Amino acid sequence: MLCPFCGSEDTQVKDSRPAEDGSAIRRRRLCGACGARFTTFERVQLREIIIVKRSGRRSVFDRDKLERSFQIALRKRDVNADDIARSINEIVRQMESHPDGDVPSAHVGELVMAALSELDQVAYVRYASVYRNFREAKDFEAFVEKELGD
Repeated sequence: MLCPFCGSEDTQVKDSRPAEDGSAIRRRRLCGACGARFTTFERVQLREIIIVKRSGRRSVFDRDKLERSFQIALRKRDVNADDIARSINEIVRQMESHPDGDVPSAHVGELVMAALSELDQVAYVRYASVYRNFREAKDFEAFVEKELGD
């Protein structure tokens, strides 16, 4: 593992423990060259997931992008980090079990919306506003009335 501070390959694992509900391993590392400490995560990947965009373009699934989507929607919301990690892990598991490995981006968006709906209604509406491309306040109102039954 390369040190993110100095680029040295001389790093040692100082501590390992399960993380993210047992679906990952958290490793604390120490760089022998500069003495910096940093954390890495190791996850099992059953197979490569390909996201098929609406335009037909194909790209390799990026878990970090999925995590950023959750962080943006949940910004300043009091949601347990373990619950977020479980939701993300469940979405990844569902995508890995997709029959051919090619997952339409619309399906990913629906999975995220379903997960956010369970975690936090405000985050759900935030994500939906971007995902469904709301342009005016009445779009919000119609969505909230339809989806949340208010």
